[in-house]
Amino acid sequence: MIVPFLPMYLTEELGVGEDSVHLWSGLVFSASFVVSAIMAPIWGKLADTKGKRLMAIRASLMLSISYFLGGIVQTPFELVLMRAFQGFASGLWPMDLAIMTLVAPPNKLGFCLGMMQGVLTAGGVIGPLFGGVLAEFFGMRTSFFIAAAALFINCLMFIFLIKEPPGSIINLNEVENKAAFNPWKVPEVRNMLVIGTLVQMVNLIIMPIVTTYITELAGHLDNLVLISGIVFSLGGVAGAISAPLWGKFGQSRGFYRQMCYSMIGAGCLIICQGIGHNIIFFASMQFAVGLFFSAIQPSIHAILAKITPPDCKGRIFGLLFASQQVGCIASPLVGGVIASYFGMSYVFYVGGSILLLISIFIYKLR
Repeated sequence: MIVPFLPMYLTEELGVGEDSVHLWSGLVFSASFVVSAIMAPIWGKLADTKGKRLMAIRASLMLSISYFLGGIVQTPFELVLMRAFQGFASGLWPMDLAIMTLVAPPNKLGFCLGMMQGVLTAGGVIGPLFGGVLAEFFGMRTSFFIAAAALFINCLMFIFLIKEPPGSIINLNEVENKAAFNPWKVPEVRNMLVIGTLVQMVNLIIMPIVTTYITELAGHLDNLVLISGIVFSLGGVAGAISAPLWGKFGQSRGFYRQMCYSMIGAGCLIICQGIGHNIIFFASMQFAVGLFFSAIQPSIHAILAKITPPDCKGRIFGLLFASQQVGCIASPLVGGVIASYFGMSYVFYVGGSILLLISIFIYKLR
């Protein structure tokens, strides 16, 4: 509901000028990632010793508070501080992943993670559409308050409906020995963490400028916020449809092959987004990118889940989340600089090229 519209929130609600909106957008996006990159391994370790469900409750509640604060900020600097607090509160998605990988049947892990990615992406569809409608009729601040309420409901669901998976907490007497586990010495884990960093970098280089780019392509059409929400959501529609199918493909044909194919497709289509100068063409490419991009993260999750002991999953997925945040820290700023000095099209060229280079590396790993 909110993230795609942060540049518009800065200009329309917080008074940021068009000449500095790209740089402020980069700061707002990056603030959360800097703090969460530091905190994610800490929350992950606590999840393995105190419980993954408990950490999910903590994250849901604190994120709910952060979104409420986002709805009452009055300056761009206050929005940066709110995003930093969000980074401190983060860790919900790694706990979701850890719990899912512990309860999913091994022979259906790919499908379960694909379905999980599908419902996550479905939220990415509903969010921008709902956020666009809310912004059009009630203002963008309303979206923050509804997001806060939704996350509080999420917290209540973890309290009353979700149980801690058996065998997922390290015995306190074993903590010292388990701490000696170094994922960077396991080649497969190390490779997935690096790939996760680069994939998230691509995603966040592009995301801050998508709505602004759509606005530029659309020209002087009415209801630009709503149109931006619809176009942005097309990738989510495609991802929600294709993610479970990719999960089945990875389970039967291999998750490395799934990752390689999806990165080639997504990379080529992202480059095409920068070439086109028509809103219809961009929208069709946005849908096509979603068909391929939705397969990348589940394949990383499945590979890590297969090689990680149950009582280390909190730390591993916490490290994955931290590595992704490292990719996120600089990417919005880099994307903002590229967009400001070379034009927004070049952001898509850079993002697509990175994915194609990663696919070559993955092909050699197969």
